Amino acid sequence: MTYKKLRVIISGGGTGGHIFPAISIAGKLREANPETEILFVGAEGKMEMEKVPAAGYKIVGLPMAGLQRQLNWGNLKNNVRIPFKVASSLRKAGHVIDEFKPDVAIGVGGYASAPLLWQATRKHIPSLIQEQNGFAGLTNKILGRRVQSICVAYDGMEKFFPAEKIVFSGNPIRPEIHPYGAEDRAEGLRFYGLDPDKRHLFVVGGSLGAGTLNRAMRAWIEAGCPGGEDVEVLWQCGRYYKKGIDEFMAGRELPQIHYTDFIGRMDLAYACSDVLISRAGASSVSEICAARKAAVFVPSPNVAEDHQTHNAMALVRKDAALIVRDADAAEQLLPTALSLIHDPARIAAIEANVAPLARLDAAQTIVEEVYKLV
Repeated sequence: MTYKKLRVIISGGGTGGHIFPAISIAGKLREANPETEILFVGAEGKMEMEKVPAAGYKIVGLPMAGLQRQLNWGNLKNNVRIPFKVASSLRKAGHVIDEFKPDVAIGVGGYASAPLLWQATRKHIPSLIQEQNGFAGLTNKILGRRVQSICVAYDGMEKFFPAEKIVFSGNPIRPEIHPYGAEDRAEGLRFYGLDPDKRHLFVVGGSLGAGTLNRAMRAWIEAGCPGGEDVEVLWQCGRYYKKGIDEFMAGRELPQIHYTDFIGRMDLAYACSDVLISRAGASSVSEICAARKAAVFVPSPNVAEDHQTHNAMALVRKDAALIVRDADAAEQLLPTALSLIHDPARIAAIEANVAPLARLDAAQTIVEEVYKLV
């Protein structure tokens, strides 16, 4: 296929789970034709406004915000303002489209994708959405009736979208995430200063951190790290929690616990890990499949339609991962992960079962679908 120069708007964000797939798609579009012009549209104040420019792309912010489900005075004030923010975002999205004149619009989920894709379809611009989760959110279900193509990562999505529009692509992941060998493992151990004679547990709560995982780690440390005598832990606690973890760890002599607010080299963290503890966001699940790693998932209960449980269970049903409920994590999470880390045969079985679930060509599949639309 000859890939002509395009003008592309990619919209969405809010978390790394939306941003990194979007950047992966943009990278593949640039590989297809280096002259392709790409504009990102995100939500003001969200992490895409920092991460996208750092990846070398222009971004415009919309004054969009999400509905807060937990009832308190702050959230109530936020929710009252939402209709006005939606109206303002729709106007700005329309202006952005009129000025940039895209050939195609891509939505990857997150606050900003709704007004941008709504306006793009209203203006008859070929449009595609990428649904990353096993349970479609309300916004994408609405947009699914308006766009021409819907790229999905899980089977059975015809219960949410018109079957004739569905393309099974998988979730785009960062290109540095792939199956790792002994040399990659050795490099990861050197990079993070870990002992090659120990087993290695990687605890990752997503780009912002996860309070439940951090509390489980704190409880385990307070109990004296039972079962972890031959285990080193690489722990991404998240920037929101870093100060509290610093205070908790002050004065504790625990050289086997390596914690940080953010892991920059996720590829090397995956490479040197024997077992992972992770939330079950769509991108995290897809990257773990691509890295072919054994994981214990703790789905977040604070997401729409409990979609992280759906994501995790797609693997658990195939004996390709373990799961611990968020409510049980304080007592069960570390014992479950440590039982697994000391069972090499079980790890090997999970790794063998997770390997066929990886889709390393997801971004390329989406790019080919984009060119079919235009």
